[in-house]
Amino acid sequence: MAFRIGIDLGGTKTEIAALDDSGTIVERVRVPTPAGDYLATLGVLAGLIDDVERSLGVAGQRKATIGIGTPGSLSPLTGLLRNANSVCLNGHAFKQDFEQVLGRPVRVENDASCFALSEAADGAGRGAPIVFGVIMGTGVGGGIVINGRVLTGANAIGCEWGHNSLPWPKPGEFPGRFCFCGRRGCIETFLSGPGMAADHVQEGGQPLTAKEIVAGAAAGDAQCEATLARYEERLARALASVVNIIDPEVIVLGGGLSNVERWYASVPGLWDKYIFSDVVTTKLVRNVHGDSSGVRGAAWLWTPDEAARL
Repeated sequence: MAFRIGIDLGGTKTEIAALDDSGTIVERVRVPTPAGDYLATLGVLAGLIDDVERSLGVAGQRKATIGIGTPGSLSPLTGLLRNANSVCLNGHAFKQDFEQVLGRPVRVENDASCFALSEAADGAGRGAPIVFGVIMGTGVGGGIVINGRVLTGANAIGCEWGHNSLPWPKPGEFPGRFCFCGRRGCIETFLSGPGMAADHVQEGGQPLTAKEIVAGAAAGDAQCEATLARYEERLARALASVVNIIDPEVIVLGGGLSNVERWYASVPGLWDKYIFSDVVTTKLVRNVHGDSSGVRGAAWLWTPDEAARL
């Protein structure tokens, strides 16, 4: 049997999982990511792969493919990792360096694209020709999967949705807050967890986390409710712009803020007026695989047939 190993390389934790021929996770380990240490990160990844392959009984046999989901993306010009909020990775030839450490090929893709691929393969977007996956948490990211393949794009930035401007800005939204990317008014500054918290304070609320704001709204707090109402209307606008460009059958939400149940009813009721169509059949759905989607999507960067040919 051949296996597909996926790694979700995060800023604070790194997860590895192995999928069998059926796509079932048969091994899964999560460890802290070395803080700010590039070489130590490579060492941890190599050690995790060795441990998992030994557990599977394929150590030294190269009977497993390796896929890695990372923050940021590889530059097609230089091959160096860029735009990662785990800044110790930026400016390094991550794929080349890790292949040299392992002595075998690996595939590397943006972590939000891995999330989208997992959900398109056998999750909430199963069977849909075009799936847009959204991560809404500490940051905001997106990934596009078309006919089962990640759309990486000519510049390897498809789809950096969070770093477009919030569309159809309203009074008080322009030019917007500064983003870590150096620009102002990015979708991420409005729809991330910290973005929701900053908006709440800006509109006169007490300093609260996004989780506390959601709980406050559920308990009847008027200011928290107003913050969620602004958030879901902005989410509707931001997703409408995606529908106007790629027209996906399914949009899958992931990340901590995807667990707010009201989005799935309220947002489709708000986005119609921004979508350039007389009918909108795009479905807005919650992810199926939860926090396993990133690592599963990294494993899915190799198809079962490719793994079987090892």
